[in-house]
Amino acid sequence: MSDEGQRSPLLILFLVVLIDMIGFTLVIPFLTYFVQDLAEADGFVDMASRDWWVGIVLASYTLGQFLFTPLLGALSDRVGRRPILMFGLVSNTIFLISFGLASALWMAIAVRFLAGAGNGNIAVTRAYIGDISTREQLPGRMGMIGASFGLGFMIGPFVGGVLTDPANAFGGPFDTEWWAAHPYFLPCLTAGLLSAISFLLAIQMLPESLPAEKRRVKSEEEKGLKAVLRNLVGVRDLSPNVRRLVLVNATFLLAFTMMHATFILFTGMPIEDGGLGYDERMNGYIFAYVGLMGVIVQGGLIRPLSKRFDVRQLMIVGIILTSIGLGWIPYLEPTPLAIGLLAMTFIAAGNGLFQPSQSTMITTEARAMGLDLGRV
Repeated sequence: MSDEGQRSPLLILFLVVLIDMIGFTLVIPFLTYFVQDLAEADGFVDMASRDWWVGIVLASYTLGQFLFTPLLGALSDRVGRRPILMFGLVSNTIFLISFGLASALWMAIAVRFLAGAGNGNIAVTRAYIGDISTREQLPGRMGMIGASFGLGFMIGPFVGGVLTDPANAFGGPFDTEWWAAHPYFLPCLTAGLLSAISFLLAIQMLPESLPAEKRRVKSEEEKGLKAVLRNLVGVRDLSPNVRRLVLVNATFLLAFTMMHATFILFTGMPIEDGGLGYDERMNGYIFAYVGLMGVIVQGGLIRPLSKRFDVRQLMIVGIILTSIGLGWIPYLEPTPLAIGLLAMTFIAAGNGLFQPSQSTMITTEARAMGLDLGRV
């Protein structure tokens, strides 16, 4: 596929990852308050219990992705990337909107779990990039996808913070009992509609990247879901280098996800209790800043850096920077804000270096070993 022919699918892939990250990060500014409202309605009145449920709801999305992304990636090696990406966008649309209507804790947990389970788009997108890119093109294109990751991280929290509680924030047509009773529905509806638009664009403009003759062919006795699941137990058929990269990525993502869960609790906690005392809008601005830094690093810096330095070096530097930022968080004070933003800059820059570098390394290694890209 020529560069001109690849331009359209790359733009659609950029949009797919952007929507995916908007859907994941949209809930960050208001999740604490939403779940606390649901927990209180379900009888959990003390702060410790409500904060525990915040972690459960946030973890349910990650758990769904952890369990089902390998399956969706393996299926993309069999049926092609396009159908799995379409499925993820439809899933995104349905469950983003549904989350805003959740009226009980069990419903919020179930919806977020199903949203994660049905959406393996980031992993499949990376496999798509691997299908259509040369080794020289990989760092830049993974950086482009990483930039959409950062942009989604910027837009999602901003939308989630600004559009929360429209009955009080905007009034007018939103000044009704229904909107007052569903203060978190508007940001979820907005993200769901964006996902639907992305789906419609993908139908028209996203070709299949994995030709039929290159899709994984199994013998009759190995066909079926059971065989796919058996191979997914994770990593037994992967090379040692790929196994190590998968483990590094899983550990990094675990730390990043834990930061999401604890940071929103820390920022939302009253100052007198040791927190930062931020509201949902301030949380949105903080995470939007993180996303902006991610866009700068992954969209503008990763390509020239990858030409000057080895991607392994960039990945290691990314881990170190992220570790510094994460270790700094517990010592933050409400003021000055600039110190908090500096800590978040370390996290954003570290993640911006790590993600495209790790993706490039694992794709290159998997391709050299003749492995199916969807599996890794």
